[in-house]
Amino acid sequence: MSIRVLIVDDSALIRGILAKILPADGDIEVVGAAEDPIVAREMIKTHSPDVLTLDIEMPNMNGLEFLDRIMRLRPMPVVMVSTLTHKGARETLLALELGAVDFVAKPARDFAGAADRFAIDLRTKVRAAAASSVKARLPRPGAQPRAPAAMSGALAGALAAEALIAIGASTGGVEAVKIVLEMMPANCPPIVIAQHMPKGFTERFAQRLNEVTPLSVHEAKDRMPLLPGHAYVAPGDLQLRVEKSSGQLKCRTGDDPPVSGHRPSVDVLFGSVAEQLGHKAAGAILTGMGRDGAEGLKKMRDAGAYTVGQSKSSSLIYGMPKAAFEAGAVIDQVPVEGVASKLIEALGTRRNAA
Repeated sequence: MSIRVLIVDDSALIRGILAKILPADGDIEVVGAAEDPIVAREMIKTHSPDVLTLDIEMPNMNGLEFLDRIMRLRPMPVVMVSTLTHKGARETLLALELGAVDFVAKPARDFAGAADRFAIDLRTKVRAAAASSVKARLPRPGAQPRAPAAMSGALAGALAAEALIAIGASTGGVEAVKIVLEMMPANCPPIVIAQHMPKGFTERFAQRLNEVTPLSVHEAKDRMPLLPGHAYVAPGDLQLRVEKSSGQLKCRTGDDPPVSGHRPSVDVLFGSVAEQLGHKAAGAILTGMGRDGAEGLKKMRDAGAYTVGQSKSSSLIYGMPKAAFEAGAVIDQVPVEGVASKLIEALGTRRNAA
């Protein structure tokens, strides 16, 4: 059965391009194309699409405002089609927080030269959106993040010198990572994050996390020291590893090839954490499609680290957590709101038992 898609974009050129590339594989049907949210609202009522593709800059009603109304009044899977600019990155991340499943960046120039990659990404993400659980993104009673409590001085001091938390996520991860970091104590061990996201978006993602969580969050730079109370986001289009030199944990970034189809790759990050820290680390695999991270998290568990996966009920897409669970990489599965406490509790328990 075809996935029914409604295109919403003020550019007739872009509407035409999307209408041509979406049905190319035969499993996606374009049921309509609207030039603004006012027209789109009526088309949604008429066609009941499975997925919406949505631009941000449009007349009559901003795409973010329209998305907010959709997610409050008629929640449905939405894929943003946005410009690859600083302003576009900021607004796209806000769209993901409002409930959009994912985004595809329009090529800034040479659209024809980048058309094949753009088309593949768009169709892949529309399929993922159609299979996603939008209900998992809706607020659940009693599931909202609470203000984190600081760890005791003794525990914080002990963990600061040797512990590390590693987090991997993909589709749906913008909101999931934010929830986990919101619930971390401000003096937690350093956190390294591999979130599937292109160059140009990870810097803004780190800035946003820095604004809304109790931690100091940065886009990782090569040889940047890993400090307690800080989190480090893998840069888009670079691999992130952890290295220990002269007794200091540091970020190492490089442009080596994609692994598991991704750069940054969760497998690469988790594998380096397993090698460098063993049982002194803890890892979490969050929502996302595919299986990136399953092999790396298994290496972490085999090395003695504590591992946790986001539960199916709270995952927008239960792909990566499922793959890790089936690979025997996950010790516990919990809702996203319980991940932070599990990680901190496990590190404290292991420290006390050592």
